[in-house]
Amino acid sequence: MGDAQARTEEISTNIIRHTLHEVTQPFIDLFHASQALWGINLSYLLEGLTYFGVVGLLAIYFNNFIGLNDINAGQMVGFLTAGITLSMLFLGATVDIIGVRKSLLIALGLMLVGRALLSAGSAITGTSGLWSSAHITAMVGLLGVILGYGIYQPACYTAVKKFTTEKTAAMGYAMLYALMNLGGFLPGLISPPLRHAYGITGVFWVYVALTAVGMLVVAVLLTKKAIREATALSSGETVEETTKEKDQPLKEKIKFYIKNFPLKDARFLFFIFILIPVQTLFAHNWLTLPQYCNRAFTGLVSNNFEFFVNFNPILIFILTPMVAALTIKRNTYKMMIAGTLVMASPTFLLALGPNITTLFGYLIIMTIGEAMWQPRFLQWVAEIAPKRMTGIYMGIGQFPWFLTKVVTSLYSGWFLMRYCPEGALPAEMHTQTMWLIYGFIAIISPIALFLARGWMLKGFKVKHES
Repeated sequence: MGDAQARTEEISTNIIRHTLHEVTQPFIDLFHASQALWGINLSYLLEGLTYFGVVGLLAIYFNNFIGLNDINAGQMVGFLTAGITLSMLFLGATVDIIGVRKSLLIALGLMLVGRALLSAGSAITGTSGLWSSAHITAMVGLLGVILGYGIYQPACYTAVKKFTTEKTAAMGYAMLYALMNLGGFLPGLISPPLRHAYGITGVFWVYVALTAVGMLVVAVLLTKKAIREATALSSGETVEETTKEKDQPLKEKIKFYIKNFPLKDARFLFFIFILIPVQTLFAHNWLTLPQYCNRAFTGLVSNNFEFFVNFNPILIFILTPMVAALTIKRNTYKMMIAGTLVMASPTFLLALGPNITTLFGYLIIMTIGEAMWQPRFLQWVAEIAPKRMTGIYMGIGQFPWFLTKVVTSLYSGWFLMRYCPEGALPAEMHTQTMWLIYGFIAIISPIALFLARGWMLKGFKVKHES
């Protein structure tokens, strides 16, 4: 009896040790990552803080300092957010042509000038309002940010591919995605005291300074030597072999680029566009969820709807590295199926009617699903991209997200007016039907990914064997 109990305790101890090893080892591997990868992570954290900090105040800035009404101020926010997604489609190839370091410095330089012009717009005296000098200056500033960000994000994800090994890749992409969401959370702590002391323009100038710090981080940590060493380490090649690869003639680069252009890849196109249904849930986070929490609930949820709307980013920051550590050995495509299924499924909880329990259930389970698949999506796109074409693949991979934001905005207002109208009593609403329809839309993605798994996985193997 004593021997059996001892064996049971030994087995339990070994299972605990194995589990702890599986969870902690990816973090240890990432901690020992190259100087270049640490530079990317630090730059991305600073840029995430800056981007989300500006976006959160942008509409109010155009209201109070540029003299635009709510409609035009909202259009300026849309000009920035949609413009960034669209610019990645056209500028993602920059990193493939000129390299990671130059791309990041050019991108951050454009954003530095753009944010300075945006901040300076409020200081222009004379007329204000639509198409005034202040408005045009601020718009030119936004254009600088749009162009810069169109290069910046593809460059960062290209860098993760170049600077990680097979052991650290999944955690590398997960950390970058988590840092973006941490960036979405931090302005809530940093911005209020700055705004109370120096106003919105003061906050914007602080973000200009942080952009300059981000450029300094790239210049100091992503030296040419650090990049060569990180690339050689991740590829298993020598530094000399890595350097030699860059000497490929321009004519050969162009031929290779045309031959492997992503729009000719049917599997790639299917993969990025079939995610639109589940990605509509991201868009509903700002198109539907605020109004739903404010109108369909009373008391705690209605009075504090901002908390529920912004609950996702901080949860993503906590969960994404943990989920990545637990699933690091799982097949990327299969994780996409599982993650999109987990993300889409809790939408049906909201179809049970307004309830704080089902609302929290939706937010938590949806976030777990997002943590499972969104970083893996970025990893998958980077993995299927031929060598030296990661940037354009990442750029075009973002185009369906642009379509998602546009398409979802076309019908979300109609659904709110019909099923969750302003001024109606909660008992008079029919939000269950609205969320049931949204659930059926979202579930299309995991079902289609599952049905296409044979074709997609075969394509993945062929891509890597070629």
